[in-house]
Amino acid sequence: MDILRTVKEVQDVVSSMRLEDKTIGFVPTMGALHEGHFSLVRKCVADNDICIVSIFVNPTQFNNKEDLVKYPRNLGRDAQYLEKEGVNIIFAPSEDEIYPEPDTRQFDFGQIDKVMEGIHRPGHFNGVAQVVSRLFDIVKPDRAYFGEKDFQQLAIIRTMVKQLGLPVQIVPMPIVREESGLALSSRNERLTSEQKNIAVAISKTLSESREWIAGCTVAEVVKNVTDTLNAYDELEVEYYEIVDGYTLQSISDWVDSDYIVGCIAVFCGEVRLIDNIVYKAKS
Repeated sequence: MDILRTVKEVQDVVSSMRLEDKTIGFVPTMGALHEGHFSLVRKCVADNDICIVSIFVNPTQFNNKEDLVKYPRNLGRDAQYLEKEGVNIIFAPSEDEIYPEPDTRQFDFGQIDKVMEGIHRPGHFNGVAQVVSRLFDIVKPDRAYFGEKDFQQLAIIRTMVKQLGLPVQIVPMPIVREESGLALSSRNERLTSEQKNIAVAISKTLSESREWIAGCTVAEVVKNVTDTLNAYDELEVEYYEIVDGYTLQSISDWVDSDYIVGCIAVFCGEVRLIDNIVYKAKS
């Protein structure tokens, strides 16, 4: 496994692999890797001749600069894990490599970035689109792998790929959870053991809410989930929305869509956690 730091190094390797007609899979990450990332990596390794993983904490997607500073970083540990998983190349660039000049591009995603995360993290998805499109331009992968925990981000990336006409297949992967049910996240490293035990209530409540939909309206389920979680001293729901899984717009009735997803953001102490649950799967 090679750790490459510059755009030119990656492009040279990719060019040589293309000459050998090898397929290239790509997993973009910000490091602090966990089992959720490794599920993407394993699928990437299985599907492609070459697996490239990027590790880059992208500053343009942090609307909270304190969150950027606190984001966990451990390239040495991440590299050890990735080598064991059969990764061929780690791309770990500096900020100057990714952004030799300020990226001033503004993306228009219609309504899908105007809700949920888009409201509470202004500019976040534009930063995501900037860095992912830049990485796609460098790596030029055949396939790229993203987790469904970041449900809205996945929709944004699919839209971006379509808008830009990029020849890359986006491969979604299911949420990976701890044995307790807590969705895996790099942010979990910032939780105390007591907070982790409390944060389990998020996935537990979402799972239980599936049983409520037979006798409750959409608004009642939203209220029940929110009230249940806010009853914990350490938890504060930032939003919980039940949406059309295609458009990400809130629904008011269970018959409004054939694909319905509940998306949530909750603060556990100072740590912001997201999760989602599918109420009605797409056909």
